[in-house]
Amino acid sequence: MGHCYHHALSSARRWGGTPDDYLALHQWFDESKAITADFRHRALRHHAEGIFMLERFFGVTITLSTGRVVPVRLIGEQHVREDLGFIPSFADWVRSIRPEP
Repeated sequence: MGHCYHHALSSARRWGGTPDDYLALHQWFDESKAITADFRHRALRHHAEGIFMLERFFGVTITLSTGRVVPVRLIGEQHVREDLGFIPSFADWVRSIRPEP
């Protein structure tokens, strides 16, 4: 999935509410595109610890415009799975980084 808005649409389909209810959370994951605008930006937040960081930043739950309460961790897991197909650990990313001589 390419854009935060599309992740937000997916969240709204899954848990209700509107894309605006979710947009800030999905933007947080992809802010690292400001550093490197290709897939490598995902190494900074698209992993299990990144999902827990999202929860620390936004709280354990969010309340949608409809009044429904949704766990933030589930939204983070959705984002990472949509981008990668699974939830890696940070160690998974680090193992793929090869130092130059």
